Amino acid sequence: MEVYVSGSEQFEEKRKALLDRFFDITEIEEKVREIRESIRKDGDSALVEYTKRWDGMDLSDSGFEVTKEERRKAWDAVSDEVIDALKVAAERIRRYQSKRLPESWFMEEGGSLMGERITPLEKVGIYVPGGKASYPSTVLMNAVPAKVAGVKEIIMVTPFPHGEYDPSVLVAADIAGVDRIFRIGGAQAIFALAYGTESIPRVDKIVGPGNIYVATAKKMVYGVVDIDMIAGPSEILVVALDGNPEWIAADLMSQAEHDEMAYPVIVTLSENLAGKVKDQFERMVLKNPRRNIIEKSSQRGGILVFRDEEEMFDFVNQFAPEHLELIGVRVERAMERIKNAGAIFIGDYSSEPVGDYLAGPDHTLPTGGTARFFSPLGVEDFLKRSSIIAVDGEWLKKYGDKVIALAEKEGLPAHANAVRVRLNQLKKDLK
Repeated sequence: MEVYVSGSEQFEEKRKALLDRFFDITEIEEKVREIRESIRKDGDSALVEYTKRWDGMDLSDSGFEVTKEERRKAWDAVSDEVIDALKVAAERIRRYQSKRLPESWFMEEGGSLMGERITPLEKVGIYVPGGKASYPSTVLMNAVPAKVAGVKEIIMVTPFPHGEYDPSVLVAADIAGVDRIFRIGGAQAIFALAYGTESIPRVDKIVGPGNIYVATAKKMVYGVVDIDMIAGPSEILVVALDGNPEWIAADLMSQAEHDEMAYPVIVTLSENLAGKVKDQFERMVLKNPRRNIIEKSSQRGGILVFRDEEEMFDFVNQFAPEHLELIGVRVERAMERIKNAGAIFIGDYSSEPVGDYLAGPDHTLPTGGTARFFSPLGVEDFLKRSSIIAVDGEWLKKYGDKVIALAEKEGLPAHANAVRVRLNQLKKDLK
């Protein structure tokens, strides 16, 4: 991991590269479009073909859906320690999301009743990756908020490469309240959920992270179904004016190990601290079993030494990180300046993995600078709002002419007439 000091040519190049990052999915859209058309045309048979080709498994033999017996046996294969941790995490997520649950509301005013009716989505699909790592935590973070929202049916898809799977993912699904699990992954799983096949039910919304093919597929089905967001590579940005270099390096590494495309970044005003973090990072990476991944992703990130706080926080807001840590800073002052971040971790002990697993807030977060306009996944993502409008004759007599005026201004005479005929009848009733 390299140090870049403000004022140097290398600093400007790195700063620009970090701010210009985005998750470009246009290059593979043609390939993914072919998958979409195959799923829409051939349904289950296309799923069988793609799963054989990429996951090395024959769904005709294994069956599409994970059976109740398989789910039951998974509990015997997971340690009590992990089961307990999953249960505690699920309960903390449940409590946090329950606090955020909105309610329907109404207001009465002069012959009118207005409001919003909040209802849960009927059926939601959850994508859980199963490639370079296993993610039972992703099951909890996506399914528990849906359950709290009152979603009627939760469908989970996850790849079983060569028939293998992590039983803790199935246990997490049981704890979170997932109704059905299918052993499919990749872009084809997204299309199956969006359009439905003979075996895979069609859903109303798809959530959960995945690789670039999954992200591209989610982009393509938006509008057919809803999606949470198009998630890109993981990011962490640590703002450190002081602090333990070993702890900071460990936090950077916690995200650098996700995949080669991750962005581990630290910004500081201290060249001395920057050098110490660099030394710690390089020492620790030698002992990490995911060293090859970390070394590649750390080249995408870096340690940036700024001249002053204003310049530093301006960069933070432009970068709009998925995960933001504040270490050794005046929190009140920093929070006034920070506008864009998916999740903010405050203080020496608030390490990013605390949020990934157990704190309570969701770890499905906006990436690639989209924290400028996206928010973390939450219970409200599994709800929909319906406007309630009820007016009586007195209200219409008071405001009907204004409705007609606006409709006629927009050149929509039928709109105006729908109100006018009612006003005419009201006038007749008065005679």
